[in-house]
Amino acid sequence: MVKLKKDCDKSGCYKLNKTILLVEDEERIRKLIKAYLTKEGYQCIEAENGVEALKKFKEFSVDLIVLDIMMPYMDGWTVCTTIRKESEVPIVILTAKAEEDDKLLGYELGADDYATKPFSPKVLVAKIKALLKRTTINEINIDEIIKYDKLEINNLSHEVSVDNEIINLSPKEYDLLIFFTKNIGIALSRDTILDKVWGFDYFGGLRTVDTNVKRLREKLGDMSEHIVTIRGSGYRFEVK
Repeated sequence: MVKLKKDCDKSGCYKLNKTILLVEDEERIRKLIKAYLTKEGYQCIEAENGVEALKKFKEFSVDLIVLDIMMPYMDGWTVCTTIRKESEVPIVILTAKAEEDDKLLGYELGADDYATKPFSPKVLVAKIKALLKRTTINEINIDEIIKYDKLEINNLSHEVSVDNEIINLSPKEYDLLIFFTKNIGIALSRDTILDKVWGFDYFGGLRTVDTNVKRLREKLGDMSEHIVTIRGSGYRFEVK
């Protein structure tokens, strides 16, 4: 259950007690990020390699993970894949690689956002805030149940089920599905989806949308027929 502090931030919104697992093998970078996050009121749990990260993930309840890719003993790809088998906690990938294929691999494995080294700590904190804000809104503000055929979305518990079997969606996949259901029958371009689901300040390409739609369809199974591809444009959510 999310607990709210009594004091407000500069925007007038209540601050949330959030715990972030910070996984980075370079101590200098790790301490720098921690300093910025601590200043914003977040609690940080540190890990310097993938093995330690998985151990601490099981020991503590975390709200978001900042995960470096190139680490000793176990790389970030393996950590991300392992965590996604049991949790949909938001994951922000840190990498020195800027190639598009590497970013797409991260999204396919379940990452929610990216920060390419060298990065601005302020921009990283902004990304973290945006992810946590979307997760928090889904957790505490929406209390309706949406149902289409065998597809059921419980916004109160943040659960999605197909034929009464719960399926595990990443926070971004869940946001994508909710955006589709709020725009039934409307043709949505990839630009529109990227802007509304990822945010206007997101620097990724349009292929990010296709990658996440593909993963969402795979998880929805037969109910993926509701998501129709509009050739050369984008997608449309249809209810028969």
